[in-house]
Amino acid sequence: MASRSPSSSPDSATGSGTDPARPDTGEPLGGSDSDSDLGLRGVDCGAVDLGHRLEGEELENEFEAAADRLPSLVQNASREQLLYLYARYKQVKVGKCNTAKPGFFDFEGQRKWQAWKQLGDMSAEQAMQEYVSCVQALDPEGSKTMSDKRGRERRTGFGGATVSSLFQEEKIREEDKNIFDYCRENNIEHVTKAIDSKKVDVNLKDEEGRALLHWACDRGHKELVSVLLKNNADINSQDDEGQTALHYASACEFGDIVELLLQSGADPSIKDQEGSLPEEVTESGDISSLLRQYAVSKG
Repeated sequence: MASRSPSSSPDSATGSGTDPARPDTGEPLGGSDSDSDLGLRGVDCGAVDLGHRLEGEELENEFEAAADRLPSLVQNASREQLLYLYARYKQVKVGKCNTAKPGFFDFEGQRKWQAWKQLGDMSAEQAMQEYVSCVQALDPEGSKTMSDKRGRERRTGFGGATVSSLFQEEKIREEDKNIFDYCRENNIEHVTKAIDSKKVDVNLKDEEGRALLHWACDRGHKELVSVLLKNNADINSQDDEGQTALHYASACEFGDIVELLLQSGADPSIKDQEGSLPEEVTESGDISSLLRQYAVSKG
């Protein structure tokens, strides 16, 4: 597959591929997002008996104190434990997973997303209980109550107190943005004006051969995809790894965009440099079936 993730650009909401909580390894968390491969079901994060089941304000205080303690414990935590904690923190602060699946090659982002998504409708109370228990398992000698020390200093990290979105985003100054930045952020008005003015070729490619259509499909911007196609975007354009927009939309499981591309003439029989068809890069049975049907009809 491609050597650099489409979602690793500075403006990406899915991070850079290396989690700030693991500076000791500098490696992404992995390339699979299935429940079994995540290995979280067997994570031993509940080994510590808190003595009694926490409730209400007491539980909330213990949870926030545990979140404040985590940055000092990450070096001793396994990646599975960090994923376990991250997912429960998100469940408490946001609720049920409500974000789109990260981009095609953002393997680390997909693991985080899947860890959160597989919690389903778990209650905030249950997520807090499990989070506190896991932190206690990581630091059994530490104080169980640090509420008096929390709140003054907000830390950023895996499950840290300032996590408010799935991944942290580095902002790009307006004067530094290029057409791909506007495409990634779904600024349809700016992209349309640039194309209409002839200042930008709709099939312009970035340094890794990705056209605007690739980016729009990777981010799930269906309306922008339609705009680009109406402006004669090359629907079967391939990036430097041989992947088409259909590969991107399929891998990201944007079924509505896959259908739009197919209806607009995208070729589902084009293989990338690894010999993979669009139907082979998705985990969605419905998308794979749809792609096969179109491939048969074209054959």
